[in-house]
Amino acid sequence: MLKFLRNFFEIKFFGVSAWWGAKLGISPSFVRLFFIYSAFTNAITIFIYLIMVFVLRLRLALKFRRRKSVFDL
Repeated sequence: MLKFLRNFFEIKFFGVSAWWGAKLGISPSFVRLFFIYSAFTNAITIFIYLIMVFVLRLRLALKFRRRKSVFDL
Protein backbone atom coordinates (compact mmCIF):
# COMPACT_ATOMS: atom_id res chain seq x y z
CA MET A 1 0.00 0.00 0.00
CA LEU A 2 2.80 2.38 0.88
CA LYS A 3 4.57 1.65 -2.41
CA PHE A 4 1.36 2.34 -4.32
CA LEU A 5 0.93 5.73 -2.64
CA ARG A 6 4.55 6.64 -3.27
CA ASN A 7 4.27 5.80 -6.97
CA PHE A 8 0.99 7.69 -7.24
CA PHE A 9 2.45 10.87 -5.75
CA GLU A 10 5.63 10.61 -7.81
CA ILE A 11 3.68 10.35 -11.03
CA LYS A 12 1.02 12.95 -10.28
CA PHE A 13 2.81 15.63 -8.26
CA PHE A 14 6.53 15.32 -8.86
CA GLY A 15 6.20 15.89 -12.58
CA VAL A 16 6.15 19.59 -11.80
CA SER A 17 9.46 19.33 -9.98
CA ALA A 18 11.05 17.50 -12.90
CA TRP A 19 9.68 20.04 -15.37
CA TRP A 20 10.95 23.01 -13.34
CA GLY A 21 14.27 21.28 -12.79
CA ALA A 22 14.70 20.77 -16.52
CA LYS A 23 13.73 24.37 -17.28
CA LEU A 24 16.08 25.83 -14.66
CA GLY A 25 18.87 23.31 -15.15
CA ILE A 26 18.86 22.06 -11.55
CA SER A 27 18.03 18.79 -9.84
CA PRO A 28 14.32 18.00 -9.39
CA SER A 29 15.00 16.96 -5.80
CA PHE A 30 16.19 20.51 -5.06
CA VAL A 31 12.94 21.90 -6.45
CA ARG A 32 10.96 19.44 -4.29
CA LEU A 33 12.89 20.46 -1.20
CA PHE A 34 12.27 24.13 -1.99
CA PHE A 35 8.52 23.57 -2.13
CA ILE A 36 8.52 21.44 1.01
CA TYR A 37 10.50 23.99 3.03
CA SER A 38 8.49 26.92 1.74
CA ALA A 39 5.24 25.09 2.54
CA PHE A 40 6.27 25.14 6.20
CA THR A 41 6.64 28.92 6.13
CA ASN A 42 3.43 29.80 4.31
CA ALA A 43 0.39 27.90 3.06
CA ILE A 44 0.08 29.76 -0.24
CA THR A 45 3.00 27.73 -1.60
CA ILE A 46 0.89 24.58 -1.58
CA PHE A 47 -1.79 26.27 -3.67
CA ILE A 48 0.81 27.61 -6.10
CA TYR A 49 2.22 24.12 -6.51
CA LEU A 50 -1.22 22.64 -7.12
CA ILE A 51 -1.97 25.33 -9.70
CA MET A 52 1.28 24.47 -11.47
CA VAL A 53 0.29 20.78 -11.47
CA PHE A 54 -3.05 21.70 -13.05
CA VAL A 55 -1.48 23.95 -15.69
CA LEU A 56 1.18 21.38 -16.57
CA ARG A 57 -1.39 18.59 -16.95
CA LEU A 58 -3.65 20.84 -19.02
CA ARG A 59 -0.75 21.87 -21.22
CA LEU A 60 0.28 18.28 -21.82
CA ALA A 61 -3.31 17.25 -22.55
CA LEU A 62 -3.71 19.96 -25.17
CA LYS A 63 -0.28 19.39 -26.67
CA PHE A 64 -0.81 15.74 -27.56
CA ARG A 65 -4.41 15.99 -28.71
CA ARG A 66 -4.77 14.40 -32.12
CA ARG A 67 -6.90 15.82 -34.87
CA LYS A 68 -8.82 13.51 -37.18
CA SER A 69 -8.36 15.51 -40.35
CA VAL A 70 -7.13 18.78 -41.75
CA PHE A 71 -10.63 20.25 -41.54
CA ASP A 72 -10.65 20.07 -37.73
CA LEU A 73 -8.32 23.07 -37.54
